[in-house]
Amino acid sequence: MPQTKVSDIVALFLKQKEIEVIFGVIGSANSHIFDSIDKLGYTKIINVHHEQAAVMAMGAYYRSSGKLAAALATAGPGMVNTVTGVMSCWADSVPGILLGGQEATHHLSQHRKLRMLGTQGFDAVKMLQDITKSSSVVLDPDETQDILEEAYNSVYDGRPGPAYVDLPFDVQSKATTLRPWQTFPTVCGAEINNEDIDDIISSLKEASKPVIIAGQGIKLAGAEEIFKKLLKNWKIPTLLSWGAIDLLADDHPQFYGRSGIYGQRAANFILQNSDFVLVLGSRLALPQVGYDINDFAPGAAMIAVDIDEGELEKYAHRLERGIAADVGDVLSSLSKLKSQYDGPPMEWTSRCNDWVDRYPQVMPEHYEKSSQYVNSYRFIDRLSAHLQNNHVIVTDMGTALLSGHQAIRIKDQQKMFTSTGLGEMGYGIPAAIGAAFSDLSRPVLCLNCDGGMMMNLQELQTIVHYRLPIKIIIFNNDGYLMIKQTQKLLFKGEFTSSDENSGVSLPDYDKLGKAFGYETFSIRNWEEVDPVLGSFLSSDGAAICQVYMDPVQDFAPKVKPTVTDDGGIIPSSLDDMSPLLDLDILKSEMGELINKKSIDARRIINGSGSV
Repeated sequence: MPQTKVSDIVALFLKQKEIEVIFGVIGSANSHIFDSIDKLGYTKIINVHHEQAAVMAMGAYYRSSGKLAAALATAGPGMVNTVTGVMSCWADSVPGILLGGQEATHHLSQHRKLRMLGTQGFDAVKMLQDITKSSSVVLDPDETQDILEEAYNSVYDGRPGPAYVDLPFDVQSKATTLRPWQTFPTVCGAEINNEDIDDIISSLKEASKPVIIAGQGIKLAGAEEIFKKLLKNWKIPTLLSWGAIDLLADDHPQFYGRSGIYGQRAANFILQNSDFVLVLGSRLALPQVGYDINDFAPGAAMIAVDIDEGELEKYAHRLERGIAADVGDVLSSLSKLKSQYDGPPMEWTSRCNDWVDRYPQVMPEHYEKSSQYVNSYRFIDRLSAHLQNNHVIVTDMGTALLSGHQAIRIKDQQKMFTSTGLGEMGYGIPAAIGAAFSDLSRPVLCLNCDGGMMMNLQELQTIVHYRLPIKIIIFNNDGYLMIKQTQKLLFKGEFTSSDENSGVSLPDYDKLGKAFGYETFSIRNWEEVDPVLGSFLSSDGAAICQVYMDPVQDFAPKVKPTVTDDGGIIPSSLDDMSPLLDLDILKSEMGELINKKSIDARRIINGSGSV
């Protein structure tokens, strides 16, 4: 039978699985694969300048389009560089196929007890096995198709994630018989227990103040539309996790905000006053539940649906029922019984609406105290009005993350995402590249910061090289504003390694942008916001716009702990956000559910003595 080169089989695998884009950096150890992909001509190679950027772009491609992408790295340092991107995809349940070049097989066998294999190799399979769905090496050319198919099948099995295939250099150039590709059956979730569904319905009927927390799992399950149809019938106030920020538009009648430590005050009041919480596809990460799970929705019973049983076990004592299942299957079962629930009492809906009216996203504290600067929250709120209905918005960390997710007003067809699990600085630019290649017809906006830009600065050239019209907003706050906030809280405002005066300086992004070939803009006061945004967003090609903000601007509202005189910490509950409300106001909002910690914290702040 005719023989086929292994690297050609890899290229054919990508075509067979309809993987249209692969992001990578070429090296000697993966050169056969690059050559085969290029010659076949189906999968487009996107050459980036750092392997972590390749994997981040791979994940963002999927998050923006729902289509699988791949990444390709070389042996040794190339593979080490992928770890941040792989861990980011693993944390956020994002599927993707990472291919890696490796030293020749005789080095893997002869040097297996040594630190280094061959010239610069090491055991990449072992390095990645705990943060991938599968991590395998192709030692026998005849096993190439089996291992590739196993990797592909694994990324969608249960909770999604990335897979890795290690391809030694000598194996890539060998030939083997190409067999027909296997077609795996669609992975089905566990059969839904009718008792679980009945329990959800009965809990909703018994509740007078129900809330839904909707997470990224709904999107990963492809269940967005069935969820929206269910909401239309049930009319339950719904809060979104940051991973599901674009699941509902801000003007959706059942959208009531995004709760959490960096949430919205109205959303937190709604959650904390509820008597039943239905969690759908959210892992309830610490930024979402606060510093103490026992203070989370303190008067509420809770049912959670998650495909990962481990995520349910971590808060098992707080759950009335944990349902380990695909949230899409659960929603499908619930939709068949939607007529059995008539919706929450009007009094509860009215109260939720009242909180939203009295505590809008942009509050008086967000207005500039000086004409010298632009407040990031007020800016994001205004930016929302300038964005198109089909915009894709990706964020880096810091101000871009916090102000971006707290104050943005999402429209119906927009997409927005970031790295919510790992939260790595440097995510924004590679993610924007991945999003752009997933649909070249959609405008892409990257929200970034002067600190985060430096972590993957080299990818500015990738954007220019491929003529991607990505727009980048840089919040210029002289360093690492989130760290400065922490230092203000813990060290009485003594900054170390967080701004120029304390050891971290950053470049002039206007000069830097022009050097790369970007059109550059800047906004230094509120009067410049609308005219500059209009010119910036409508400009041809890639562009950078700096927004100059107070270098010590507070992130607010935020749930802040209180530091006692002896250095101890009193964690605040989600309803008690800073800037702190007057205690009488907080009592009127929370009633008998007010947390004793809120009273204790105010005693310390007001100098009334230690708790």
